[in-house]
Amino acid sequence: MTYAIPISKIMTKDIIALNRDDDLEKAELLFKRHKIRHIPIVKEEVVLGMLSYTDLLRISFADAVDEGETEVDSLVYNMFTIDQVMVKNVVTVSSNTSIKAVSQILAEKEFHALPVVDNGILVGIVTSTDLIKYLIKQL
Repeated sequence: MTYAIPISKIMTKDIIALNRDDDLEKAELLFKRHKIRHIPIVKEEVVLGMLSYTDLLRISFADAVDEGETEVDSLVYNMFTIDQVMVKNVVTVSSNTSIKAVSQILAEKEFHALPVVDNGILVGIVTSTDLIKYLIKQL
């Protein structure tokens, strides 16, 4: 198994992102529609923060909503902004960072996703799921 290959080989390039001024209802819908758990928050492709589905669960009863439903508790979501809920000062990696280095960051920091940024621009996202899928292919 080669760990020196760049993360660009396994990262998700079809990025679903939000803007700081989007609302949490939209975030909830994107999480459910695309079956994802992390969404970068951007301004013109520059990463400002990261929002996770767990962040939403902390402020709402989102886990009580059936997965097939698309309606959310808008009252709770209207009490907060993405800017208030997102993680700021996000750790990022470049697309040429090795799979091993990314794995070490995720393990040591206990993150589950990292935005991939080249020249200040978001080019992908890598998650613990991406790494597990890579590992399965190697075995």
